Amino acid sequence: METDALRTLQLVAHHRSFAGAARVLDVDPSSGSRVVAGVEAQLGLRLFQRTTRQLTVTEAGETYLGRIGPLLDDLDLARDVAAQVGAQPAGRVRLTASVAFGQEVIVPHLAALRAALPDVELEMMLSDQTVDLVAAQVELAVRLAPAPKGELISTRLMTTRYRVVASPAWVAAHGLPETPQALAAHDCLRMTLPDYRTEWRFRRAGVEEAVAVSGPLLISNALALRAAARLGLGPALLADWMSDGDVARGDLVDLFADYAVTATAFDTGAWLLYPSRAYLPAKVRAVIDFLRARI
Repeated sequence: METDALRTLQLVAHHRSFAGAARVLDVDPSSGSRVVAGVEAQLGLRLFQRTTRQLTVTEAGETYLGRIGPLLDDLDLARDVAAQVGAQPAGRVRLTASVAFGQEVIVPHLAALRAALPDVELEMMLSDQTVDLVAAQVELAVRLAPAPKGELISTRLMTTRYRVVASPAWVAAHGLPETPQALAAHDCLRMTLPDYRTEWRFRRAGVEEAVAVSGPLLISNALALRAAARLGLGPALLADWMSDGDVARGDLVDLFADYAVTATAFDTGAWLLYPSRAYLPAKVRAVIDFLRARI
C-alpha cells in the first residue's frame, strides 16, 4: 500500500474531514475521498463513518491508524538518516511565526540563510493565528510567550522585553506621564489579545504594579499597532524587537525607560517549537541552529 495513501488517512482522521485534509495536501477533496475508499476496499474494513454532517473514525479505523502511525514515523526516520550520509542539509522546512516577528526579525536574515543553507527551501507561514503544527504539517514554529508548556519540544530563540512607547507629537501634546498610573487618564492603543487589552504591568526596584488601560482603538496586528503609535494616536505596548529601532531614531519615545513592562509575565521570549519525535531531521536542525546563532 502506498505510504502517501496512509498519510492521507492520517490527515483525514486528524481533521475529521476530507476538505481539511485536502487543504493541507493542496488537492481536491474528492481526491482524498477516493484514496480512503481505495484503502478501505483493499483492507475490507470501514475506517471512517460518513454522514452528510460529519465524518468519524470507526473502532477498526482507530486501531489501524494507531498501528500505522509509528511505522510512518520510522519510514521518515530511515529516509532522513539515509539522506544525511555525505550530504548537506536539504529539503523543505515549513516554519510558522507571527506576521510582525516574521517581517521584523526573520526576514532580515533570509539572505544569510540562503547563503548558509543553499539546499534548504524555507516556506514561511506568517499568521497571527496559532497554527496546528501537526495538522498543517509544519516542522518549526516561533511562539511569543512565557516558557511554553505541552508536548512540543521548545528552545529559547531570544528573550523579549516590552516598553510603552508614544510618538514625539503625542508627548508634546500630553507631556511625559510621571507614573505608570497616569496612563489610566489617556487613550492607549491596545492589542486585541485578551491579556494585552485591559491591563499592563510595571516593575521597578522589585515593586510591581498593575495599570488598567483603555482606549477606543484595538488592533490585532503588532505592525499596525506600531504604525498607529507613530502617528501619535496614543501610547502602545510593544516588544523591544518591534520598537528598538524607532526609539533609537527618535520616531518613538520610551515613556518609562526605568521600568520593566509586560502584559503577561516579565520573563517572556521567542521560542522555537517543533513536534516531539525521536529524531530531528538535519534540515530542521540546521534552520534551528542558524536562527539561534543569528537572532
